Amino acid sequence: MSKVVDVVEELVKPIVDELQLELVDIEYVKEGKNWFLRVFIDKENGVDIEECGIVSERLSEKLDEIDPIPYNYFLEVSSPGAERPLKKEKDFEKAVGKHIFVKTYEPIDGEKTFEGKLLNFSDRQLTVEIMVKTRKKTVTIPLEKIAAARLAVTFS
Repeated sequence: MSKVVDVVEELVKPIVDELQLELVDIEYVKEGKNWFLRVFIDKENGVDIEECGIVSERLSEKLDEIDPIPYNYFLEVSSPGAERPLKKEKDFEKAVGKHIFVKTYEPIDGEKTFEGKLLNFSDRQLTVEIMVKTRKKTVTIPLEKIAAARLAVTFS
């Protein structure tokens, strides 16, 4: 499956670059009996449906030319949404000062899930300010211990 993602990334990168968009993520997953190829794009003020349509159309043409996917699949091109995944170092750098949610592979200070403000990202480590009961506390999370991370929507 990662071979498909690699091929799709190679095909879609020039398209998003030309449109001055950011390629956020690519997923190739089976859900039930259907395969889905999902491409997430973004830009500073968010992407609109027209931009998603252009990327989808151009990528679809490229995929039809080389036919790298052995199964029938649904192609979806969209914004990553408000709870954008954080995967690359640059994602964490851009998220400093924002509210995030992090899941780790193993416990840190007895916990595997953290939600709070990303105070800093340097030397491949996150410093996150979390609330423990009624007190603020900072926790340092090494990048290699992160199973999943995303921006978190807050209602304050």
